[in-house]
Amino acid sequence: MQPHDASVRSREVWDRLAGRYDRDIRFLEAKLFTGGREWVCSRAAGDVLEVAVGTGRNLDFYPGDVRLTGLELSPAMLAVARRRAAGLGRPIALHEGDAQALPYRDASFDTVVCVLSLCAITDAGVALAEMRRVLRPGGRLLLLDHVAGTRAAVRAVQWLAERVTLPLQGEHLTRRTLPMVRAAGFDVVEQERLKAGIVQRIHARKPAG
Repeated sequence: MQPHDASVRSREVWDRLAGRYDRDIRFLEAKLFTGGREWVCSRAAGDVLEVAVGTGRNLDFYPGDVRLTGLELSPAMLAVARRRAAGLGRPIALHEGDAQALPYRDASFDTVVCVLSLCAITDAGVALAEMRRVLRPGGRLLLLDHVAGTRAAVRAVQWLAERVTLPLQGEHLTRRTLPMVRAAGFDVVEQERLKAGIVQRIHARKPAG
């Protein structure tokens, strides 16, 4: 399947950013997302698919007994992830592909992880439906992202910033992820809102029935 036009543009953007991504994200992780990767990865189990694996920044935090697969739209980001995995001695099957058309069979994974990436996927609803499709019944969905804040003043600032981030790199700042997760047919197990509601952690499950 050919990637969507928007996905092609997104791939070009993240290819350009790949060389400096780790340096740029480090500050935001320290200020906004502290402990988020650990929270998500500690809940992963079994056969794990990380959608939008990026440069592999989660690899340090997964339990040792999980079996990892990573999907990434950007070849340049994927190359960094391969180097990181090799340096850590962490086995992972890495593939290039689009989160909106996952190249995996139905019910292939026990856990799907997506960290700081759903915000930059053009159609997050389609991506969540794909994540649900590839999960086994009872499988876990684990998300960390920035979302629309809980305060009106914060949302106003986010809306203004989005006027820049959307055309620049397709990044949404005012999405409300939790309703989308529920609309995709997941049962929410736990969720946390932090930093004036800007940061959200979600643990959900695909119904077993």
